[in-house]
Amino acid sequence: MMALRNFIRHRLCLGFLRREEGAVLAEALLAIPFVTIFAAGILEFGSIFWQRMQIDAGLRDAGRYLSRCRPVSGTYVPTCNQATAKTIAFYGTQTPAANAKPRVPGWNNAADITITAPDADGDITISTAHLYQTSPVFGFLGIGAITISSFHEERYIGW
Repeated sequence: MMALRNFIRHRLCLGFLRREEGAVLAEALLAIPFVTIFAAGILEFGSIFWQRMQIDAGLRDAGRYLSRCRPVSGTYVPTCNQATAKTIAFYGTQTPAANAKPRVPGWNNAADITITAPDADGDITISTAHLYQTSPVFGFLGIGAITISSFHEERYIGW
């Protein structure tokens, strides 16, 4: 009985542990899921930062437009309005094509942008909060909804 136990211990178990033919496959099976989730996370956070940059550019463009507006009166034509500023923020132009896509997917609701009139210092503030449209990766990881908030201040210059 003792001989059988020594045979199993020395020949089968130690022989199996010394072999390296399947080591690469076993390591790959352990590493690939983590590397895949890590790469998907990098791409997802890159998308969040890209959307934030696009929103910042839109608010900056709308702020520049509003900072050069003529005062609302009957003597100055044309006067600008907040609806045009919001269209510039969303699409990058005053007159987007009929099938134009917004700068950021899902960010084209006029209620998303808040514009305040020039304050005592002459600054116009434009702000927004956009709910990021996430991918299934965040849901898998248990990460909730992400809100991208941004604002831009521009000094009112006028004409």
